[in-house]
Amino acid sequence: MMHVGAPLSAPFSLGASSPRARRRASLLPKLTRRRSIMASMGDDPIREWILTEGKATQITRISPIGGGCINHASRYDTDSGSFFVKTNRRIGPSMFEAESLGLSAMYATQSIRVPMPYKVGPLPTGGSFIIMEFIEFGPSRGSQSVLGRKLAEMHQAGKSSKGFGFDIDNTIGSTPQINSWSSDWIEFFSEHRLGYQLKLALDQYGDSAIYEKGQRLMKNLQPLFEGVVIEPCLLHGDLWSGNISSDKNGDPVILDPACYYGHPEAEFGMSWCAGFGGAFYSSYFEVMPKQPGFEKRRDLYMLYHYLNHYNLFGSGYRSSAMSIIDDYLRMLEV
Repeated sequence: MMHVGAPLSAPFSLGASSPRARRRASLLPKLTRRRSIMASMGDDPIREWILTEGKATQITRISPIGGGCINHASRYDTDSGSFFVKTNRRIGPSMFEAESLGLSAMYATQSIRVPMPYKVGPLPTGGSFIIMEFIEFGPSRGSQSVLGRKLAEMHQAGKSSKGFGFDIDNTIGSTPQINSWSSDWIEFFSEHRLGYQLKLALDQYGDSAIYEKGQRLMKNLQPLFEGVVIEPCLLHGDLWSGNISSDKNGDPVILDPACYYGHPEAEFGMSWCAGFGGAFYSSYFEVMPKQPGFEKRRDLYMLYHYLNHYNLFGSGYRSSAMSIIDDYLRMLEV
């Protein structure tokens, strides 16, 4: 029996000359580095995900990527490939959660290419992040014809049994976009698209003129949809030139969605800054046939985005929005 305080026998010695001690001493720098890495990963959830669930063992480079005015975008290069990361230091995860749901819904249609979302979460110092697939873009936006066909295939494949709306509210730019479900498209578009933007203009600018005229228009939209079968289709929701690209193979890629299920013609509401040409529309309508009165409704869907730009960027867009409202009031004689 060993008495407390009795000296240890030589084979169990932990002195400096012990082989075990030497091995332990040689491991200390590695253990220290590992603890340091684990601690830094805990402070950086982006790095933590990439080095665990992302299957990487090393991040080789982080490069900023130019983009929108709302979020900061970066490319993370690793030994298991590259990731695209967006961060926002002011807004919590809800915005990126909505984007992730939209990307996942579009991805599930297996039609047009979109980046696959991987992870959304909060940042320790406030704000949020989203990690997604990095897509290497080609030198151009690709073929207008292919873009039109692929977009139509997405609209054709992405259906909803719940009606018009989406499972979560999202944003159009930085403006909240309400997606509460409705069985009636005209009601949904009037209340959650035009009505929301008109009320925002009234609250923000005191613009009672555009609000009152817009309300008159909202109550008289039915004649624009006579003879039209409206089936809820999955929409990108914010399709302008900055959200359209192509991959290295020339196949179209669409980004930064504001998804919801709606009338497919609403997808063209940003056509005034999307650059859609004749080849785009010809290919689109080969898959999704043009419905009666399409031309009469085009400006109606543009109005939503002009109003949003008015609310986001100021009075430079007011005249375009008011002109569309006035034209419709004359056309509908209300």
